[in-house]
Amino acid sequence: MCVFLFGYTCGMRRIAATLAVVVALLFSAGSAWADFDDGLAAYERGDYATALREWLPLAEQGDVSAQYFLGVMYSFGRGVPQNDAEAVKWYRKAAEQGGVPAQYNLGFAYDEGYGVPQNDAEAVKWYRKAAEQGFAQAQYNLGVMYYFGEGVSVNSIKAYMWWSLAMEQGNESATKNLNIIKEEMNSAEISIAQELASEMWEQINN
Repeated sequence: MCVFLFGYTCGMRRIAATLAVVVALLFSAGSAWADFDDGLAAYERGDYATALREWLPLAEQGDVSAQYFLGVMYSFGRGVPQNDAEAVKWYRKAAEQGGVPAQYNLGFAYDEGYGVPQNDAEAVKWYRKAAEQGFAQAQYNLGVMYYFGEGVSVNSIKAYMWWSLAMEQGNESATKNLNIIKEEMNSAEISIAQELASEMWEQINN
């Protein structure tokens, strides 16, 4: 299966191996620890040793943002030896506390078998958690899972629904896939999918 470093596709699949590395300011605002910003500044200037020193104690105390970024560091070998299993450990800690990008990355790890045994059902589980909170790339990947029947039964209506939501957030790959899947569905199926997408959009934004 293909993957995402910023949403490339091969047909309906993902190609450029990628995890979500979300804009750092998203985390800065939500961090409960004063030292997080010091770690963030160090990370952004490429001083990964300082970032690790600032974030590791925070992560061990349960800070979701620090846990997520430790996962990223281990995924890419920034300031630490590259280690997918260690990355998954930190993504899981953040994901279980509701960290949306971490949920996506944990789903991605299961999707591709990075640091854990490949498991489509677990990938769907974590993609869904992030998708239901509005994370566009998770919505896109969940649509792929439904289209191909990976971890779930094949369901074009749900594939269309998730791609519609991702498209609304500017995901170009979802737009391309919708143009393909429309040719495979009848008008009644498309209408149902659009209604489900509208209901999910309201749920996400309320």
